[in-house]
Formats: sequence, structure tokens, C-alpha cells
Amino acid sequence: MASRPELVAPPEIFYDDAEARKYTSSSRIVEIQASLSERALELLALPDDGIPKLLLDIGCGSGLSGETLSENGHHWIGLDISPSMLNVAVEREVEGDLLLGDMGQGLGLRPGVIDGVISISAVQRFDNSEPSAAEWLCNADKSSHNPILRLKCLANGARAVFQIYPENINQRELILKAAMRAGFAGGIVVDFPHSTKKRKEFLVLTCGQRAVNSMPEGKDDDGESCSDDDSEDEENQTVRVSDRHRPQKKQKWNKSGKGKEWIKRKKEQMRRRGNAVPPDTKYTGRKRKDRF
Repeated sequence: MASRPELVAPPEIFYDDAEARKYTSSSRIVEIQASLSERALELLALPDDGIPKLLLDIGCGSGLSGETLSENGHHWIGLDISPSMLNVAVEREVEGDLLLGDMGQGLGLRPGVIDGVISISAVQRFDNSEPSAAEWLCNADKSSHNPILRLKCLANGARAVFQIYPENINQRELILKAAMRAGFAGGIVVDFPHSTKKRKEFLVLTCGQRAVNSMPEGKDDDGESCSDDDSEDEENQTVRVSDRHRPQKKQKWNKSGKGKEWIKRKKEQMRRRGNAVPPDTKYTGRKRKDRF
């Protein structure tokens, strides 16, 4: 069995002119890329309003995945680190705008302009010595690195879908934990969990205040939606996490304090929301003595 490209050499070295043309001329690769791109586009859950969206294809290669976006009526920008791959994309006259760059160094796009992100078979860098993910998305080697800014181009609440190939459940969990620590919300969706050949995994992330809490479901071996309960063992489970618990911002202290009526109104507001609130007493809103 041939080694994965990411285990042989960095993409800008592995995908030279010969490999780029070989990759793009394979009918099997073209078919797989189209299928994965269609599924990633489905997981983006874009609004069905008939308006073309501006999407970002990270690791676009020779534009095979971008063609699927064009066929679905969307505009797209493709980013890749391999000049040879992008040269092939230009020769094929793909409809997207192409950028040469390292996705780990940020995207250089204006915040909030992208309606969704896909990445097919591009986020694949794992450490061979142990099951840890050295992904560009969540990497933070310096204190100045802020992973969430790498997808700052996303509109508030928009999704990013990364098709990945974790080698085992430990890698899958580490990828997900790294994404949560970096500030994203989301989880991993597994399609065809019981099939060794057809199994596909997608890291689905959102960022921003309107991050969607609900996660899409994977597909079973019959192509129907499946939930975690449909899987028989831990290795085949669909990993789904809603939103990560974000620390609330500390409120500035008001030296003048709050009056009794204000406190009562706030408590009544909390009760209407269904929260457990202590009953009002003669001590409610009482001014406490200064401590020395």
C-alpha cells in the first residue's frame, strides 16, 4: 500500500509538476474529489436563498474541489502552497481566484467576507511517533499566535468543513480537543462508520457569537443519516460536540452599587428564564457593612 503523500514530504515538495499532473489526470481522484466536495458543501448548510455564496477552498490543489463549488453556483477563492498544483489549475481554466500561500500563516482576507470554508484532504499533517495532530488550524507555537484568527475571514456563525484522515480514535479526539481549545465550536462527523473502504470523516467548525450549536449527522452504510446510537463500538462512533464552554467576560464593578428594586427586577427576569433563584427576603439588596 502506498504511503500517504503527507508522510513522504511537505506538499510544496511532493506535488511537483509531475505529481500535480498525475494527480489531476486520475479519473479515480477526480471522482473522489467531486464526491467529498459535494458532501462538504452539504455539511456547510448554506442558506437556501438562491444567492451565490463566496467560499474558500483551503488546499485547493488543481481546482478539482473548486469545480464542484462552481457547478453549484458559488464563487470561490482557492489557496494552496504548491505552485505546480496552481499552475495546473490555471491551465484547466478553473473559475475560482487562486492564491499561493501557506495556510498555516493566515489567509490575509478581510474579516467576515467568506460565507463558508471547505478543505478536502489537505489537513493531514500528523506526528508519526505518536497519535498527535500537528494541524495548521490549531497550531500555536508562539504567544502571538491566535488560531481563531486564521478563519477570521468567515462570516459570523458560518461553517468550515475539513475532510480528514485520522488514523485512529486518539488522533480524532486530539484534533477535536485542539479545535475546542483554539476557540472553535463543532465536532467530527463520520460517514459510513462500519465500512473500512467508504468511511469518511469531516471536522465541522463554526466561530463567532452566532455559532450553530446543532451538529449535522453522519451517513450510515445505506446512505441514511445516523446518530451516535447507531454505532456499535467506540472506534466507529460519530464524535459530535456542541459549543465549547467559553468563560464569560468579567463585568466592570459599579462602585455606586445596585439598588434593591434593580436586584428584584433582575431576579424576576432570571425566574422567567427558568433559572433557580433564591427567594426575596428582607435581606435582598441589603447594603453590607464595610470590611476592615
